[in-house]
Amino acid sequence: MKLNNVIRKCLWLLLVFTMIVPTLALADAAPGDVIVTLGEDLSEEQKQQLLNEMGVTEDVEIITVSNEEEHKYLGNYVNKNQIGTRALSSSKITLTEAGSGINVKTNNIKLVSEGMYANALVTAGVEDADVYVTAPMAVSGTAGLTGLIKAYEIATEIEIPEEQKQIANEEMVRTGELAESIGVEEATELMNRIKEELAANPVETEEDLRALIERIAQELGITLTEEELNGLVSLFMRMKDLNIDWNQVQEQISYVRDNLDEFLNREDTQSFIRTLLDVLNRFIESISNLFKS
Repeated sequence: MKLNNVIRKCLWLLLVFTMIVPTLALADAAPGDVIVTLGEDLSEEQKQQLLNEMGVTEDVEIITVSNEEEHKYLGNYVNKNQIGTRALSSSKITLTEAGSGINVKTNNIKLVSEGMYANALVTAGVEDADVYVTAPMAVSGTAGLTGLIKAYEIATEIEIPEEQKQIANEEMVRTGELAESIGVEEATELMNRIKEELAANPVETEEDLRALIERIAQELGITLTEEELNGLVSLFMRMKDLNIDWNQVQEQISYVRDNLDEFLNREDTQSFIRTLLDVLNRFIESISNLFKS
């Protein structure tokens, strides 16, 4: 009788397992997976031009990014005229092996540097990907991040919180604004150093954060205006409210540095894949306990 109960339990657990595993396989993105984003307002000729440039065919998964989406994520930080009325920025994101970090290349992007994209993507929670951002003519590139985040969500089936996306876009814009006054490398390094310092020495108050930013800027020989300083304090206070794992930030920044010669792990946010893995772990524990009884 006891043996029959054990068999019934095993069959039930096996049924649960067979329901879990196919779903997990579908959700588990693999290195080499590619998704292309195209601006919704590109002409057919421009689309084909960019696909050829990216080295892909129309068989690859393609998603479109609208001008409305660009305004949604940039409208609070960029002048509407700069965003424009047409979605032209396009990109290709290729998932890579764990630990490889984010590697960015650009073409026809005049304002946002490769390092700026990498840092903003790290803030958004993107990890381990080769990224290419392009347009049919010279553009600022601020709208490119919208498509990249959208592509990463689809490729990994992980939904990135809206506030996280907003902060990533704000970081990119503020870094771009700083770059115009202090230089691209200096602005990127300033953002990296602030994150690294926060990983080593977390701050609790706005006053402590302000002092930290001022100290790092001084160490780098950078002079910030009061407006620039206030903007950085506001940005990193918002990051602080997201309960960011700054040690993970530091690790991802090191990957970005290597790739260029960003990280985020919200403890209160569980992805679909992680949830399934938790279920799988409980299943294995159940099997173990079953044969102990």
